[in-house]
Amino acid sequence: MIYFIIAILIIVIIATNVIIVPQAHAYVIERFGIFDSVWNAGFHFKIPFVSRVAKKVSLKEQVVDFPPQPVITRDNVTMQIDTVVFFQVTDPKLFTYGVERPINAIENLTATTLRNIIGDLELDHTLTSRDTINSQITSLLDESTDRWGIKVNRVELKNIIPPSEIQDAMEKQMKAERERRESILRAEGEKRSQILVAEGEKESAILRAEAEKQSAILRADAVKEQKIREAEGEAMAIMTVQKALADSITLLNESGPSNQVLTLKSLEALQKVADGKATKIIIPSEIQNLSGLITSVQELTKQ
Repeated sequence: MIYFIIAILIIVIIATNVIIVPQAHAYVIERFGIFDSVWNAGFHFKIPFVSRVAKKVSLKEQVVDFPPQPVITRDNVTMQIDTVVFFQVTDPKLFTYGVERPINAIENLTATTLRNIIGDLELDHTLTSRDTINSQITSLLDESTDRWGIKVNRVELKNIIPPSEIQDAMEKQMKAERERRESILRAEGEKRSQILVAEGEKESAILRAEAEKQSAILRADAVKEQKIREAEGEAMAIMTVQKALADSITLLNESGPSNQVLTLKSLEALQKVADGKATKIIIPSEIQNLSGLITSVQELTKQ
């Protein structure tokens, strides 16, 4: 029975002194209250009643959001600035023994450094120089925390809160700036619209003028074609009449007309002349003898 109890005690002691360090962690080991070693990730066995785990340290990058700190600018404006610090433990031994409460130490050091930097800047410069302030405070903190085994990767100004009266003035200024930009954009839009309308009207006028020009050309071509066709028709009619007249003369000459026929033709011509509106008629000497002319007509009629 005693051996059984002893065996159980040995198993319990061994089990309680087997240490498995997780990944991205480190354990600081003390022996008889004095620093002994740093255990990294893996399996370890602690000597019972002699060694102990003094501190478990995370090697991951850690983020600490500090509450707003009051700072005063060079132009005596008090504002509230809260910061976010990204740091990582690089030396577990220094982190364990270098400073008491490392997070509080980083917070106080951040506030002090921030006051020193902002104290050399005016309000406007502070509001527009976040990147510069972040770089300066990161460099100073990283240098100061080396002796604590801490690496400060970066510091970000999370929020800058100026006094309420300055906030009101800034809001009014931003509102005025937005209204000014809106007016400029509206004016540019209206100008652009007017330009587009003018260009459209210009293009429309050009198209109308071109259409009218083409229409005038077509009308002129049509009138020209009509006149050409009328002239050709008149010429054709004249040629037809002249040809008919020539043919009639040719036939008359070929038939050998007698004096009576010629006299009859003269009389027909005289009749046509008399049908006109002329007030005076000149009768050729050959047909002045009307009695002889009538006799000739009667004989010709009998024939």
